[in-house]
Amino acid sequence: MCPPAHFRVTYSINPWMDPDKPVDIPLALAQWEDLRDRYLALGHTVEELEPRRGLPDMVFAANGATVVDGRVLGARFAHPERAEEAAVHAAWFRSQGYADVLEPEHINEGEGDFAVTASWLLAGRGFRSSPLSHPEAQEFFGRPVIGLDLVDPRYYHLDTALCVLDDTTDGEIMYYPGAFSAGSREVLRRLFPDALVASEEDAAALGLNAVSDGRHVLLPQAAVGLFEPLRARGYEPIGMDLGELLKGGGSVKCCTQELRG
Repeated sequence: MCPPAHFRVTYSINPWMDPDKPVDIPLALAQWEDLRDRYLALGHTVEELEPRRGLPDMVFAANGATVVDGRVLGARFAHPERAEEAAVHAAWFRSQGYADVLEPEHINEGEGDFAVTASWLLAGRGFRSSPLSHPEAQEFFGRPVIGLDLVDPRYYHLDTALCVLDDTTDGEIMYYPGAFSAGSREVLRRLFPDALVASEEDAAALGLNAVSDGRHVLLPQAAVGLFEPLRARGYEPIGMDLGELLKGGGSVKCCTQELRG
């Protein structure tokens, strides 16, 4: 089993995200607590970032930064409604003793569009993060950045279309090809010839908005087609019900930022 990971999650529910799908706030909080408690039960450390009034999307903690080897690349959000979140995240890292925190010049939405493998940083672009954020991240982290073009607006962040299953290797990911341009699909095929390829149905259930610790894979329970393929590869899938948070456009990964020491 891989060593315990260090995650950070936030709790803040936005009942106005979609007026046609009102959020059951007590249920949303219970679902968030279940995710937090599941990480703890698996032996991981969880840090909780206090919400701020007026910043309801802070529940999607993955967007606040990208952390690799203890270095923190902050976020710069595409939309003004979320802009103030970036400073809250950066301040938290500094308060916790992180010495190397970069406030970026170019738009990136943290682990929403950056996925870390053993050697590379996979980087989404097309809807939120700027292509200019890719060389900025490469210079800061000193590891190659592989740009991937997202072309389907349903998959507006990389973490809705791709999940790294084991970041100690460069060969274990799962992804949905239909979210990517033809060229990016070919890049993924060449880099990850043995990747788990998700169906349209499982991708639409946000099944790729998942978190893996190298053994356990926490993913939306509705992505039923991914469970057996994951087991066949030696992983233990754990279905999570985050249906109330899904109304805001995110699931397991969106609610989780990994603090890679």
